[in-house]
Amino acid sequence: MTKIYFSALNGDILIINDDFLKTELIEPETINLIVTSPPYNVDVRYNSFKDDIPYDEYLEFTANWLEKAYILSKHGGRLCLNIPLDKNKGGQQSVYADIITIAKKVGWKYSSTIIWNEGNISRRTAWGSWLSASAPYVIAPVEVIAVLYKKEWHRGKSGKSDISKKEFMEWTSGIWNFPGESKKRVGHPAPFPLELPKRCIKLFSFVGDVILDPFLGSGTTLVACAKLGRKGIGVEIDKNYCEIAKQRLISEAKVNQPTFDIIK
Repeated sequence: MTKIYFSALNGDILIINDDFLKTELIEPETINLIVTSPPYNVDVRYNSFKDDIPYDEYLEFTANWLEKAYILSKHGGRLCLNIPLDKNKGGQQSVYADIITIAKKVGWKYSSTIIWNEGNISRRTAWGSWLSASAPYVIAPVEVIAVLYKKEWHRGKSGKSDISKKEFMEWTSGIWNFPGESKKRVGHPAPFPLELPKRCIKLFSFVGDVILDPFLGSGTTLVACAKLGRKGIGVEIDKNYCEIAKQRLISEAKVNQPTFDIIK
């Protein structure tokens, strides 16, 4: 059964407790912008998702969810996809390049890439052969936000933008510098900070647009939606993380309407 776990602001904010690939509660061609960070397949200890599957299976999973996301997006819909540049756990893999290739095959068109200099991941090392040319490893201490779109990039000027001149000039630079989020603070093993969806939402959507996060996690994307006057839908397979997201909406976004569950 698909469950709307939490609904607020007259239904403008929804948490759906379900597997994104299976949920039927989102109509095709209704989403203006997707902001998400899917599992990285680096053995993060999620409650309800196996994050260490063989790489070919991970790419197949990626193709499946990107295809569904494409179907749900409107003509001109956009996707801000936060993923690693590469990974070395379990073998060197060109994650970013592979996912962009898959996205294009699904139908997504490429717009640009933002480099997120997260700062607090710079302490990791990838020495390989220490002080030797025999087998050194190099890992860039950054993540990326790939910006993709469905069919057409230009959306016209019919909507209301809420981005300031200062924000626009700073954020259209392809390098973003802000720290990551504390796992302990939000109670999730791989959260992204509010600054990430806030920038993506203000830069790539109009006020009142429908925003989707198919891997909601601790709910950061919906917190940003509630603060910025967007309609938000989050899909999360784990019920405990749905509850964390609900509580963050209440405490951080001041969404204090009564909650209710709907079984469909």
